[in-house]
Amino acid sequence: MNQIIEITTEFIRLDSLLKLGGAMDTGGQAKFVIQDGQVIVNGETCTMRGKKMRDGDWAEFDGDRYTVKVVEG
Repeated sequence: MNQIIEITTEFIRLDSLLKLGGAMDTGGQAKFVIQDGQVIVNGETCTMRGKKMRDGDWAEFDGDRYTVKVVEG
């Protein structure tokens, strides 16, 4: 599944993206799976929970993809 996550800011942190997308219930859960190397960002494993995700970037976790789309606020 590819879920489009719309934001009105320049970027969103990776852990916040996963939480907003519903992949995790809490930021703590997101931190654990990111630091454990379970998240792919733009095709590469990413262990930085504070990674800045910008328009067009995507993260994949557990078979689901979350794509960032910046919209006018």
